[in-house]
Order: sequence, then C-alpha cells, then structure tokens
Amino acid sequence: MQCNTSYSCSILLLYPQTTLKRCCFQPNTISVTSQSQQQESKLGYDSENLENEPPKFITSVSNPFVKHCVKLRNTSSYRRSHASALVIGSIPIREIYRFQESLQDETARMSCLIIPDKAEIPDGLDKSAASIVRVSSVVMRKLSALQSTDSVDAIALMKIPASFLGEEGNLKKADFPKWFPLAQRILVLDGIQDPGNLGTLLRSAVAFRWDGVFLLPGCCDPFNDKALRASRGASFQLPIVSGSWNHLEALKEEFQMKLLAGHPDHEGLGKRVCSLTPTFCDSVSDTPLCLILGSEGSGLSEKSLQACELVSIAMAGEYESLNVSVAGGIFLYMLQPKNR
Repeated sequence: MQCNTSYSCSILLLYPQTTLKRCCFQPNTISVTSQSQQQESKLGYDSENLENEPPKFITSVSNPFVKHCVKLRNTSSYRRSHASALVIGSIPIREIYRFQESLQDETARMSCLIIPDKAEIPDGLDKSAASIVRVSSVVMRKLSALQSTDSVDAIALMKIPASFLGEEGNLKKADFPKWFPLAQRILVLDGIQDPGNLGTLLRSAVAFRWDGVFLLPGCCDPFNDKALRASRGASFQLPIVSGSWNHLEALKEEFQMKLLAGHPDHEGLGKRVCSLTPTFCDSVSDTPLCLILGSEGSGLSEKSLQACELVSIAMAGEYESLNVSVAGGIFLYMLQPKNR
C-alpha cells in the first residue's frame, strides 16, 4: 500500500509468528494491511471473497482460487492467517463431517467441496459443503500435489477449528479449561517434525480417547497436508495447543498432572526407567498425566528427560527403539483412560 500525501510516514510492525504488517498514516485516516493481503492485491484477488464465493468450474492452474488453495497447502503461516486448510480425500473429509455432526460442532465448517469434473459427489458429502467447485484433472493434480489423482475423489477447503490454539494466540493460564475441557490424558509431542508421524499419533490419540495434544516447539503443523492425510482428519477432532515448556508446566500445576515420557531403557542413562506393564498402567489409571514423546531422530529434549518419569516398552528383539508413531500407539493404548 502506498501513501498519497508527501508527509505521510510508514511504520513496520513485526509480531512473533505472525505476518508483517505495514501501517500508513495519513491525515484523519489509518489503514493496516498484512503482507499476505498485499501479495493477494498484487495477484489481483481477495482470498476471503474467494472462499465465500468460489467459482463453480475451474480448468486453469492459474486461477486465483487455485493459487489460494495451493498456498494454503504449502505455507503454515498462510494457513494460520486465513484459519483455513485443505483436506484431501473423501475419507478424512467424511470423518470430520461425522464428528462435527455428532457434537453439533460448526467451528470447523467446510467452505467448499472440490471434486473432479463430471464426478459424482462422494456419499455422505452432498449436504456438507456450502458450495461445490468442479475442476479439471490438471487442477486436481495441482491442488493435491499428487501425480496420480485416481484415488482423490474430493478436496475440502475447511476452516481450522477453534479448538486449535497457537502460542501466538496469547495463551493464558486463566484459559486452561478452554484448552482442554478434560485434562486426564494429554499427549505431548516434543519436536516431532515428520508430518506422517505426527498425523499418525493424532489419529491414535483420537482412537484411544485421549483428551488433547500439546505441541512443544519444533513440531510440524498439524494442518500440513501430509499430517492431515496421516491423521485421517484427526487434527479437526481433538483440542490441539501449541505452546512452550512454561505453558506445559503451568498446565501440569493447574491440574496436578504426572509427566511421563517414552524412552528406551539402556545403560548409561543415569536415570531409572520404568517398564510399560499392565501393573504400571493400573498404578496411574486414576492419575491425570501427560505423555511426552520425542522425535525419532534426536529423541526427547534435555528438558523432557529431566522433568519426566521415563517409561520404556520392553522388546524381545535387539532393536534400540521403535518408530515414534508405533511406540506412541502402544503407549496411548496401554495408558488410555478407563471407564469413560
């Protein structure tokens, strides 16, 4: 944006984990535009209007709506600024839609459903979207980032649910009950960067009725397209909070939670490691707890190692450790809440 007067001034404001904002001051007027909005202006489209009133049929990958959707798929900051994400495939879309219906939850509403030209609307989705957009096969490939779209029968443009909270949202202790309506079983991920692992862990957390997921720094975006594909839409089905260790410790104190961390038992660790047995699980069945899992490459952070009681999965084989999503599935199953 440019200021038209000779004495106007421009100030740059940089907020952590948000887009760059430019404020231009003129007599009796103040206007603010985000960096993403400036880029959209240069491209000649308004993304908000495109989501509310998308075109009905698209054959070109240069279409502004297609460019908007591709940017949502590729860029985390763009997703956050627009509170929207792409969900690829009718199966996860249907899972999300059924979940919303069961809770009568409309916070993660579908803006539109994108389907191939001349294809039928997938079963169960005919009444789920505000609008239907039909696209050519080349556009479908562009949106899905897959070479073959034979198995991609639908793509949904969905609003990120209000149950997702990021640290840039000014997390406050007073809002803890809003983070996790129940706080008996919280999965904490420590630097999980692989979207496939993160998505699989989210899916397991939903399957075994955990109350939510807390993402420590270094985790990938749960609304990344690969994470969404692996989670089968679970990112939309449970509360997810992205915060710091200070937030996690405050949460622990508020709800008197025990901190457990999955870690292989080996010599030289210098700390006792419990074994994940039925007896151990029974001993903590009535205790609110956070289970912390580290990345497969670097493992738990030093802070997690120091702050948590370590628990290992006994293995008859000679492998040092399991894939984090496999190990996580075992932990989540064994420690799942009882009598709920």
